[in-house]
Amino acid sequence: MAKPRATRMDAADRRELVLDAATQAFARGGYAGTSTDAVAKLAGVSQPYVVRMFGTKVELFRLVFQRSIDGIMTAFDRVLASGPLDPTDDRTWADLGGAYADLVADRDLLMVMMHGFGAGAVPEIGRQAREGMGAIYSQIRNGTGCSEDQARAFIAHGMLLNVLMSMQAPEHPEDSAGLHEMTMCAFGTKLVPTDPGAL
Repeated sequence: MAKPRATRMDAADRRELVLDAATQAFARGGYAGTSTDAVAKLAGVSQPYVVRMFGTKVELFRLVFQRSIDGIMTAFDRVLASGPLDPTDDRTWADLGGAYADLVADRDLLMVMMHGFGAGAVPEIGRQAREGMGAIYSQIRNGTGCSEDQARAFIAHGMLLNVLMSMQAPEHPEDSAGLHEMTMCAFGTKLVPTDPGAL
């Protein structure tokens, strides 16, 4: 009986495989601490293949970083497309905040975003981070019709969520009663149980 032929992965699928591996690798090690060799090993391909496909490490990181920015904007677009939004209505901000909290529960996406914002000294990444933050700000401003201060406050709250998730505050309420209280205030029971003993 003939053996079934192995299915070859096409170029598009292999590209996605490498990008997914790069997301995991950069999430763990950041831009400076991750090599294209580490990405290749995680993806199960050769390092020269990664370089042929994506070029330099900075180009690969920028693609992964852009996917995280695009993911945020897509999540917000879904809320903004649901109908006219009133910036004076708390439900508008609750819906946008809920969409963001759902998204940053993906730790790899969250950490890539944080590493991207933290790599501003790399010219190409710094420019991308500034453009991405500006695009998100404009999206919120234009999509809700809110004031500058409302948009600033919403994004500032989002960055607080990022920091709390990065330090794994929801998982470690026993470390600090004050931090647990702030985490509860920031997330509610969406990601943080009311009873710390429930973790």
